[in-house]
Amino acid sequence: MKIAVIGAGFAGIASAKVLTELGHDVTVYEKAPDVGGVWSRTRRYPGLTTQNNKDSYTLSDLRMPKVFPEWLSGKQVQTYLEMYVEKFELAPMIRLDTEVLSAQPAGGGGWALTSRATTGDETTEHYDHLTVASGVFSEPFAPAYDGVDDLEAAGGSILAASELHDLEAVKGKDVVVVGYGKSACDVAVEIAKEAASTTVVARQLLWKMPRKIKGVLNYKVLLLTRMGEGLFPYQTVRGPEKVLHAGGSKMASSMVGSVESVTSGQLKLKKLGLLPKGQFTDIARSTVSLATEGFFEGVEAGDIVVERDTEIAAFVVKDGKPYAELTNGRALPADVVVTATGFKQELPFFSAEIQDQLTDDNGDYELYRQILPLSVKDLTFAGYNSSFFSPLSAEMSAVWIGSYLGGGHQVPPVEEMADHVANRLAWMRERTDGHHARGTNIIPFSMHNIDEVLGDVGLDVSKRTKAAQWLLPINPKAYASVTPRLVEKLAARS
Repeated sequence: MKIAVIGAGFAGIASAKVLTELGHDVTVYEKAPDVGGVWSRTRRYPGLTTQNNKDSYTLSDLRMPKVFPEWLSGKQVQTYLEMYVEKFELAPMIRLDTEVLSAQPAGGGGWALTSRATTGDETTEHYDHLTVASGVFSEPFAPAYDGVDDLEAAGGSILAASELHDLEAVKGKDVVVVGYGKSACDVAVEIAKEAASTTVVARQLLWKMPRKIKGVLNYKVLLLTRMGEGLFPYQTVRGPEKVLHAGGSKMASSMVGSVESVTSGQLKLKKLGLLPKGQFTDIARSTVSLATEGFFEGVEAGDIVVERDTEIAAFVVKDGKPYAELTNGRALPADVVVTATGFKQELPFFSAEIQDQLTDDNGDYELYRQILPLSVKDLTFAGYNSSFFSPLSAEMSAVWIGSYLGGGHQVPPVEEMADHVANRLAWMRERTDGHHARGTNIIPFSMHNIDEVLGDVGLDVSKRTKAAQWLLPINPKAYASVTPRLVEKLAARS
């Protein structure tokens, strides 16, 4: 088949590699000048690092270089993807600096893709199948504030974290960072090194997990295992998880409560006035975030101020200087405002009609296994299962797509898939209070999703491997044989 892939981040690169190995003719479209997606040099902000340790944040068939540190910088992740492209000779099929303007169903099947290169040339080509791998973090979400014109007229500026590429823009200035996720805290630490003042405005405090508990126990041993994932009740609790959640989840609650107590003390949350509301189990509501090195130390030293449980109401000008007025009544000098407020899960190359077919009444994507639309033909999604192990999750989605296109497995009737998707989305909305990135964020149930995907394909890893993953951090290398086995399986069918 002639297949188009939109996006050259982890999901797009993995899809290109898997589908090419299965004999398909693949073209990857990427509007940035380099591969990497969120790790592209066009989107990296100062302080950008991974939340995962390097051994768990890879594709299955290429390890991170040994010289890389345990927690990777954005540049190092992008370098890894370039290494992957070179190793598997993917460069000839990747069109960099080329944006897909529209994707329309073609008469007789397939898709007509209209793209534009940076040269300005537009072309329209036909493909038998389209895989969307543009990512759930492709376009920053910017809150709509009153008074932005006044802010800018007074010399102030407002930009997304991914648009801040160096610290010259904040040197000696009063900076307001909006948000409290990892990106907000990462960039605040770096900004505080150069700015006159750095204030973080947090609508809601999130629980943070230190990289090392008490400076000794690596968090990967707690959360990046099947045991760690099993501490939080899945939609259906099976196997060993029944023990953890027996008697009203007392065992699981006790274990998570212990982590909450230790974490609160280690990060001095009560002393700093930064103890979040709720319980530590809330960390699993698609808001899992590592504590940024230096953030709480910066708060304690006074280099970073956190305005908690408040928002920016409007921007105003006082004595010729821009200020941000907060809903708590305070006013902050605001020469530069950096928003780290999440991303929009939008697909601008699709018509409104197609987007309506892809989503439910809540605007959530109706994708079976986070991959297959219910009613739009010749279309799949890769990487719409954002997880603790996003590269591996995306790669296994590509395996599912390859198996599906090659007849390696069958999907249930549309009515059955629709019921499954509806029930799953309702569960996701309830457990996350709606914060599930329009149905695309599956944290913390990364391995559950991978198990389901590979269960469909019939190429899951061994029970012995899964048993080891209960206590040991997940190693993507354990899944390196999946694609070769799929190649053999489909070859035997032909």
